[in-house]
Amino acid sequence: MRIKIAIFTPASEFTVSQKHTLSQLGEVVYIQKRSALSLPKLLSLAKGADIIAPDPDAFGGFEKASPRLTQVMDVSPHLKGICLSTTSFGWIDLDYCQKRHLPVCNIPGYSRESVAEHTLALLLCLAKRILITDRQTQKGQYQLGMGFELKGKTLGIIGLGNIGSRVAELGQGIGMKVIAYNHSRKHQTGVEAVSLKQLLKRSDAITLHVTHEDKNRNLLGPKEISLMKPGVIIANTADRELIDESTLAKTLKTNHAYGYAYEAEDLINTPLSQCENAIGLKGFGWYTKEALNNLYEIWVDNIVSLARGHPQNRVA
Repeated sequence: MRIKIAIFTPASEFTVSQKHTLSQLGEVVYIQKRSALSLPKLLSLAKGADIIAPDPDAFGGFEKASPRLTQVMDVSPHLKGICLSTTSFGWIDLDYCQKRHLPVCNIPGYSRESVAEHTLALLLCLAKRILITDRQTQKGQYQLGMGFELKGKTLGIIGLGNIGSRVAELGQGIGMKVIAYNHSRKHQTGVEAVSLKQLLKRSDAITLHVTHEDKNRNLLGPKEISLMKPGVIIANTADRELIDESTLAKTLKTNHAYGYAYEAEDLINTPLSQCENAIGLKGFGWYTKEALNNLYEIWVDNIVSLARGHPQNRVA
């Protein structure tokens, strides 16, 4: 039986072989170009689909996608499941999918190396004040800012999963002592498992790699932020909602925290926008040739497996 597959990414981003594989499953519709689409356009493309393969860009980005994606799923009564284009699954309403018995498949591990290297680069930029100095220089306000070396410092990793474990290896590679907190105890050579409280008190640098879901929202609230070591630097490539931004902004302005680098869609409507030592970036750490090759191979495999009634890489 031929089915309809709605893919919310341009066809040009898939290889000829991948498009051929998908076409063998049934009718495949793609969007014309990578951009945010209006709700009527989203609904039109998805209407009657058996499989929906969404990308957050088409739905207005991670921070706006969830309600729009739910409306899109509503117009497809015969939907068999969802194949996300990302590792993150916080931008889909999992409760809704569970009620409809819809499997949700994500793409784990495709950008492990890319995001881990990106995270280390952000730590180096914070420790050496590279981006801050560049911004001052571009404004004609250059100042000689004191940095510090990462070698010999303690790196605290929150979330020792796919990416966090690689960041641990990279941290050890440049001579850092690595400690880690994970919801479930994990063992990694050279990494000391500690409580979240111990990590915050001991770390000179902190990176965050936990999943984007409600239970992790405000993981670092006012109480946790107050425990951080003076002069700490923090890199967050996971989810801005992990940290109470108002409290962190106050901590940055007093220089108790030396610097914070984070990724988000909206970099203006946040108290961090007024902090010179907060580096806000649009998310692009995953955007490398190698990671994208991995992504599309896994994405197509997920779609094919779901179409055959054997969904893989299911989000629990």
